[in-house]
Amino acid sequence: MSSIEVSVEVRVPVRTAYDQWTQFKSFPRIMNAVQRVDQVGPAMTRWKVKTGLLTKEFMAEIVEQEPDSHIAWRSVGRHPWLWGEVSFRAAAPDRTVITVNMHIEPHGLSGRLPDSANRARKLVRESLENFKEFIEGLGDASGAWRGSIHNGRVSPSEPDPPRSRVPKWPVG
Repeated sequence: MSSIEVSVEVRVPVRTAYDQWTQFKSFPRIMNAVQRVDQVGPAMTRWKVKTGLLTKEFMAEIVEQEPDSHIAWRSVGRHPWLWGEVSFRAAAPDRTVITVNMHIEPHGLSGRLPDSANRARKLVRESLENFKEFIEGLGDASGAWRGSIHNGRVSPSEPDPPRSRVPKWPVG
């Protein structure tokens, strides 16, 4: 098993970094190895990744997700081989440290390739650097999903507080 931990500091607030990370469809534009991500359900995604000559398609379940804090996932199937977490921590009001922790249990041909752990670490580092460049250039998230997931179960996002229909009047 290979364990990878890579961090990067981005010059955007936590909410902006987190919100953009929830936009999985943008990953192929940002992450070199990711060719496609389909959101099958709120807690389930289908991935197609390519590293070198190897292409792999797999399903991943989001098992924990807390807005502005972290997203944890694991591959699903007969041979689960990947699990990890991305966390978001404020370094300052306008800066965020993003840390990716991944655990890879290679099997099949990919498990027999030499130096696969270092190649995976390099891909994660490059992906984080690309994300940094992307979000800092954008300046704001292109979308957001603010719901929570605990033990694989989806909780809806926080409802908006009640508002008065008359501007500047209190509710109640």
